Amino acid sequence: MTKARRRGRVSKAEWLAAALDELERGGIDAVRVERLAKILKVAKSGFYWHFQDRRDLQRELLGYWLHEYTEVVSSNPQLLLGEPKARLEKIMKMIQDHDLARYDLAFRAWAKHDEMAREIVQRVTKVRFDFIRQIFSEMGFEGDELDMRTHLFVGYHIGESAIFPDMSPRKRTRLRKRRWAFFTTP
Repeated sequence: MTKARRRGRVSKAEWLAAALDELERGGIDAVRVERLAKILKVAKSGFYWHFQDRRDLQRELLGYWLHEYTEVVSSNPQLLLGEPKARLEKIMKMIQDHDLARYDLAFRAWAKHDEMAREIVQRVTKVRFDFIRQIFSEMGFEGDELDMRTHLFVGYHIGESAIFPDMSPRKRTRLRKRRWAFFTTP
Protein backbone atom coordinates (compact mmCIF):
# COMPACT_ATOMS: atom_id res chain seq x y z
CA MET A 1 0.00 0.00 0.00
CA THR A 2 1.40 3.42 -0.94
CA LYS A 3 1.99 6.26 1.51
CA ALA A 4 -0.80 8.20 -0.19
CA ARG A 5 -3.29 5.41 0.44
CA ARG A 6 -2.17 4.95 4.04
CA ARG A 7 -2.58 8.69 4.69
CA GLY A 8 -6.28 8.65 3.83
CA ARG A 9 -8.40 11.55 2.65
CA VAL A 10 -7.05 15.03 3.29
CA SER A 11 -9.51 17.75 4.26
CA LYS A 12 -9.99 20.98 2.35
CA ALA A 13 -8.56 22.84 5.36
CA GLU A 14 -5.37 20.74 5.16
CA TRP A 15 -4.96 21.56 1.46
CA LEU A 16 -5.46 25.26 2.25
CA ALA A 17 -3.01 25.17 5.17
CA ALA A 18 -0.36 23.56 2.95
CA ALA A 19 -1.08 26.14 0.24
CA LEU A 20 -0.65 28.97 2.76
CA ASP A 21 2.73 27.63 3.81
CA GLU A 22 3.86 27.26 0.21
CA LEU A 23 2.62 30.77 -0.62
CA GLU A 24 4.66 32.14 2.26
CA ARG A 25 7.75 30.10 1.29
CA GLY A 26 7.83 30.65 -2.45
CA GLY A 27 5.02 32.93 -3.59
CA ILE A 28 1.98 31.98 -5.63
CA ASP A 29 4.08 30.16 -8.23
CA ALA A 30 5.06 27.66 -5.51
CA VAL A 31 1.41 26.78 -4.88
CA ARG A 32 1.14 23.80 -7.24
CA VAL A 33 -1.14 20.79 -6.99
CA GLU A 34 1.71 18.29 -7.40
CA ARG A 35 3.80 19.99 -4.71
CA LEU A 36 0.90 20.18 -2.25
CA ALA A 37 0.04 16.52 -2.80
CA LYS A 38 3.66 15.57 -2.12
CA ILE A 39 3.73 17.66 1.07
CA LEU A 40 0.45 16.12 2.24
CA LYS A 41 1.60 12.64 1.19
CA VAL A 42 -1.50 11.95 -0.86
CA ALA A 43 -2.30 11.32 -4.48
CA LYS A 44 -2.79 14.38 -6.65
CA SER A 45 -6.29 13.14 -7.49
CA GLY A 46 -7.38 13.92 -3.90
CA PHE A 47 -7.04 17.60 -4.71
CA TYR A 48 -9.94 17.40 -7.14
CA TRP A 49 -12.29 16.20 -4.42
CA HIS A 50 -12.15 19.75 -2.99
CA PHE A 51 -11.13 22.01 -5.90
CA GLN A 52 -11.96 22.20 -9.61
CA ASP A 53 -8.48 23.37 -10.60
CA ARG A 54 -5.53 25.45 -9.42
CA ARG A 55 -7.41 28.73 -9.97
CA ASP A 56 -10.25 27.44 -7.80
CA LEU A 57 -7.68 26.64 -5.09
CA GLN A 58 -6.36 30.21 -5.37
CA ARG A 59 -9.89 31.62 -5.06
CA GLU A 60 -10.56 29.44 -2.01
CA LEU A 61 -7.19 30.38 -0.52
CA LEU A 62 -8.03 34.09 -0.78
CA GLY A 63 -11.41 33.53 0.86
CA TYR A 64 -9.84 31.43 3.59
CA TRP A 65 -7.26 34.15 4.34
CA LEU A 66 -9.95 36.83 4.38
CA HIS A 67 -12.04 34.87 6.85
CA GLU A 68 -9.45 33.19 9.08
CA TYR A 69 -6.99 36.09 9.29
CA THR A 70 -9.29 39.15 9.21
CA GLU A 71 -12.99 38.44 9.70
CA VAL A 72 -12.17 36.26 12.69
CA VAL A 73 -11.27 39.57 14.38
CA SER A 74 -13.55 42.09 12.69
CA SER A 75 -16.67 39.92 13.14
CA ASN A 76 -15.82 38.60 16.60
CA PRO A 77 -18.73 39.48 18.95
CA GLN A 78 -16.33 39.84 21.90
CA LEU A 79 -14.40 42.51 19.98
CA LEU A 80 -17.47 44.47 18.91
CA LEU A 81 -18.68 45.38 22.38
CA GLY A 82 -17.15 47.00 25.42
CA GLU A 83 -14.76 49.81 26.11
CA PRO A 84 -12.66 50.66 23.02
CA LYS A 85 -9.27 50.63 24.79
CA ALA A 86 -9.93 47.14 26.16
CA ARG A 87 -11.09 45.95 22.73
CA LEU A 88 -7.95 47.31 21.09
CA GLU A 89 -5.81 45.49 23.63
CA LYS A 90 -7.68 42.22 22.95
CA ILE A 91 -7.22 42.69 19.21
CA MET A 92 -3.49 43.25 19.58
CA LYS A 93 -3.18 40.16 21.76
CA MET A 94 -5.24 38.08 19.33
CA ILE A 95 -3.08 39.17 16.37
CA GLN A 96 0.05 38.20 18.30
CA ASP A 97 -1.21 34.97 19.86
CA HIS A 98 -2.59 33.59 16.59
CA ASP A 99 0.03 35.14 14.29
CA LEU A 100 -2.77 36.63 12.20
CA ALA A 101 -0.44 38.71 10.04
CA ARG A 102 1.84 35.78 9.19
CA TYR A 103 0.82 35.53 5.54
CA ASP A 104 0.05 39.19 4.84
CA LEU A 105 3.22 40.02 2.92
CA ALA A 106 2.90 36.90 0.75
CA PHE A 107 -0.67 37.84 -0.21
CA ARG A 108 0.38 41.42 -0.91
CA ALA A 109 3.21 40.20 -3.16
CA TRP A 110 0.75 37.96 -5.03
CA ALA A 111 -1.66 40.89 -5.41
CA LYS A 112 0.95 42.89 -7.33
CA HIS A 113 0.52 40.51 -10.28
CA ASP A 114 -3.01 39.13 -9.97
CA GLU A 115 -6.30 41.04 -10.14
CA MET A 116 -8.28 38.49 -8.11
CA ALA A 117 -5.69 38.61 -5.32
CA ARG A 118 -5.51 42.41 -5.53
CA GLU A 119 -9.27 42.72 -4.99
CA ILE A 120 -9.17 40.53 -1.87
CA VAL A 121 -6.08 42.25 -0.46
CA GLN A 122 -7.79 45.62 -0.94
CA ARG A 123 -10.91 44.27 0.76
CA VAL A 124 -8.89 42.88 3.69
CA THR A 125 -7.07 46.20 4.07
CA LYS A 126 -10.35 48.13 4.03
CA VAL A 127 -12.02 45.82 6.56
CA ARG A 128 -9.05 46.08 8.91
CA PHE A 129 -8.68 49.82 8.42
CA ASP A 130 -12.39 50.56 8.98
CA PHE A 131 -12.54 48.27 12.01
CA ILE A 132 -9.52 49.83 13.74
CA ARG A 133 -10.50 53.36 12.70
CA GLN A 134 -13.89 52.92 14.39
CA ILE A 135 -12.22 51.91 17.65
CA PHE A 136 -9.87 54.91 17.60
CA SER A 137 -12.82 57.14 16.75
CA GLU A 138 -14.71 55.78 19.77
CA MET A 139 -11.68 56.76 21.88
CA GLY A 140 -12.22 60.34 20.74
CA PHE A 141 -9.51 60.68 18.12
CA GLU A 142 -10.38 62.60 14.98
CA GLY A 143 -8.84 64.16 11.87
CA ASP A 144 -5.14 63.57 11.26
CA GLU A 145 -4.70 62.06 14.74
CA LEU A 146 -7.31 59.42 13.92
CA ASP A 147 -5.78 58.72 10.50
CA MET A 148 -2.22 58.51 11.86
CA ARG A 149 -3.13 56.03 14.59
CA THR A 150 -5.18 53.89 12.20
CA HIS A 151 -2.46 53.82 9.53
CA LEU A 152 0.28 53.08 12.07
CA PHE A 153 -1.71 50.31 13.73
CA VAL A 154 -2.70 48.54 10.52
CA GLY A 155 0.71 49.00 8.88
CA TYR A 156 2.67 47.84 11.90
CA HIS A 157 0.57 44.75 12.43
CA ILE A 158 0.85 43.75 8.78
CA GLY A 159 4.64 43.76 8.88
CA GLU A 160 5.72 43.05 12.44
CA SER A 161 6.21 39.29 12.24
CA ALA A 162 7.92 39.47 8.84
CA ILE A 163 10.22 42.36 9.74
CA PHE A 164 11.06 41.13 13.24
CA PRO A 165 10.77 37.32 12.97
CA ASP A 166 13.41 36.59 15.61
CA MET A 167 11.90 38.73 18.37
CA SER A 168 11.30 36.62 21.46
CA PRO A 169 7.70 36.09 22.56
CA ARG A 170 8.50 37.81 25.84
CA LYS A 171 9.83 40.94 24.13
CA ARG A 172 6.97 40.88 21.61
CA THR A 173 4.48 40.90 24.51
CA ARG A 174 6.37 43.65 26.34
CA LEU A 175 6.43 45.84 23.21
CA ARG A 176 2.78 45.08 22.45
CA LYS A 177 1.84 46.52 25.84
CA ARG A 178 3.95 49.62 25.14
CA ARG A 179 2.32 50.04 21.71
CA TRP A 180 -1.10 49.78 23.28
CA ALA A 181 -0.20 52.58 25.72
CA PHE A 182 1.18 54.64 22.84
CA PHE A 183 -1.92 54.15 20.69
CA THR A 184 -4.42 54.86 23.45
CA THR A 185 -2.80 57.91 25.04
CA PRO A 186 -3.92 61.28 23.62
